[in-house]
Amino acid sequence: MTYSAQLYWSFRSPYSYLALPRLIALEDEYDLKFEVHPVRPLALRQPDFFQREHPKWLHYLLTDVARLAEHLGIHFAAPNPDPVLFDHDKNQAADDQPHIDRLTRIGVLASEQGKGLAALYAISKRIWSGQAWTEDGVLDAALTEAGLEPGDILARAETEADRLDGVIRANEDALEEAGHWGVPTMVYKGEPFFGQDRIDLLIWRMERDGLTKR
Repeated sequence: MTYSAQLYWSFRSPYSYLALPRLIALEDEYDLKFEVHPVRPLALRQPDFFQREHPKWLHYLLTDVARLAEHLGIHFAAPNPDPVLFDHDKNQAADDQPHIDRLTRIGVLASEQGKGLAALYAISKRIWSGQAWTEDGVLDAALTEAGLEPGDILARAETEADRLDGVIRANEDALEEAGHWGVPTMVYKGEPFFGQDRIDLLIWRMERDGLTKR
């Protein structure tokens, strides 16, 4: 019997990115499948988020993410460009979001084809490389690496935008119904496990339910 857990995930969350290698390794090690549910970043779901945070929050976040990446041995650099466009005068996300909307739709399409984790990782390691990930061919190469047909995926991200946006909103509603709002959040039998530092706790819970290694 294959066990499953829902994974709520955002392309702009550095913690989500840093969790991916461990989640992929767990699927290889255990009889386990993560059902990928991409959501928009909190900056879009809660536009006043950055206005409400403590002034030192961002500095701590950047410090923590950098040392976590070093600890895990994962290359990490600021994205170029940022997947979320900001209106710095208002200190919130801009109304028009060409990058993150497209990326999140691509994530949904990849998940629907059973390639969710592979696509998230292939794309994210390019976003967080510090290199110009929006250049021609970069996303194509990532999707090919994940075992997907880039021409099909990129075209459908445009032609099926309304349907995909509906799936994304449903994912966001399901995340809140499960009891959290942040990412990455894993949900098993309705119980949320928020944060990359709760992966071990999730596996502990599932092992108590009978999850075994392959």
